[in-house]
Amino acid sequence: MKLTRPAEQEPVDLEKVDLVDPAVHGEGDPHAIWHAMREREPVHWQQVDERLGYWSATTYDDVARVLKDHRVFTSEHGTLLNLLGKKDPASRKQLPATDPPRHTKMRSPVQRALNSKVLERHRPQIHDEVKRLLDGVPDGEAFDFAEVVGALPMAVTGTLMGLDRDDWPQLTYLTSQAIAPDDPEFIMPEGGEATLQRAHRELFAAFEQSMSRRKGEGDGDLIDVLRTMEMDDGRKLRPSEIVSNCYSLLLGANVTTPHVPNAAMGELAKDDKYADWAAHPELFDSGINEALRWSSPASHFLRYAKTDVELSGVTIRQGEPVAAWIGSANRDSSVFPDPYEFDIRRDPRNHLAFGVGPHYCVGHAVARIALHELFQELLDQFSGFEPTGEPQHLHSNFIAGMKHLPLVATRRTEGRARV
Repeated sequence: MKLTRPAEQEPVDLEKVDLVDPAVHGEGDPHAIWHAMREREPVHWQQVDERLGYWSATTYDDVARVLKDHRVFTSEHGTLLNLLGKKDPASRKQLPATDPPRHTKMRSPVQRALNSKVLERHRPQIHDEVKRLLDGVPDGEAFDFAEVVGALPMAVTGTLMGLDRDDWPQLTYLTSQAIAPDDPEFIMPEGGEATLQRAHRELFAAFEQSMSRRKGEGDGDLIDVLRTMEMDDGRKLRPSEIVSNCYSLLLGANVTTPHVPNAAMGELAKDDKYADWAAHPELFDSGINEALRWSSPASHFLRYAKTDVELSGVTIRQGEPVAAWIGSANRDSSVFPDPYEFDIRRDPRNHLAFGVGPHYCVGHAVARIALHELFQELLDQFSGFEPTGEPQHLHSNFIAGMKHLPLVATRRTEGRARV
């Protein structure tokens, strides 16, 4: 999705916008649409066809409430707009599609396996993977930054899940197809739905093969955690449920980790912002938080009202879907002054890039460590970056991402001071 700044233009006609259309997010101006909604209709109804429609929540407070209040807004009827009007096959089987208390029971062992203390043991390995990727960046020559960092999440999560390294490139491509099946670069001749289904089949098959090779308790990686965990009724997860949650974990990692640095570097490469950040190592953590706010890689999550509820003065009826637009919430000027400025001094710790409430991203610690190691190594190895062309954005209403970001890097000739 394009990370635009709303420009002076003709007023947006909210009756004609179509935020379901992936092309609007890849080639259009979704931030202009969200800005208009926040100003005029913060809770807006879009009729998709004769049968289907949904509400858009666009302000920070409304988005946070929809994501947080599982007693009023359920995740079990579909969490993405591509499931609008369909039964979610992952309902009550996959972490994102399950409400508390069942969700809490499922989440606990995964959260323990992904807590920051446990992951610190893997930091040296993550650092080595980051360094290996960046060591191949040419000095003074054009390269595709998005292609380089696109390999990072699989290197991290593939290791944590115990997936075969030889499979990482194909799994990376398949997850890209799954999050952007309508993108011209990934869509098959049979269309977006066929692309999504094929990506799902091949990803699920890869997880099934990984499970079939395991014996006993295994080595304690994430797939073994899922194999041995117990549900609230005392039973263990079925193979199909394990596969579904493997898919969710891998998708979450491949969604967040590459698109945050892509979006940030698109801004840092302009107007000496990169040099400013490099010269102020005390702003390192605030810069990463700003990168998360700025990128908001997961554009939306869908919820359904469990009862009649009022949101910003609008009554949402029981059973109606609500899209919580995270990318819009993180540009709400009532919470983030001058929201269309990328400012490393902002330190927006209250951003919603990882969500909020019970479904706060279970892999947030993994993502933070990977981002920390990546940005630290970038600042250590390179004195500057310059854009050499226009970035290409994913056609996806779910992921705000860049698939190509052409840059020229200049390597440092001497070290950089750290805090």
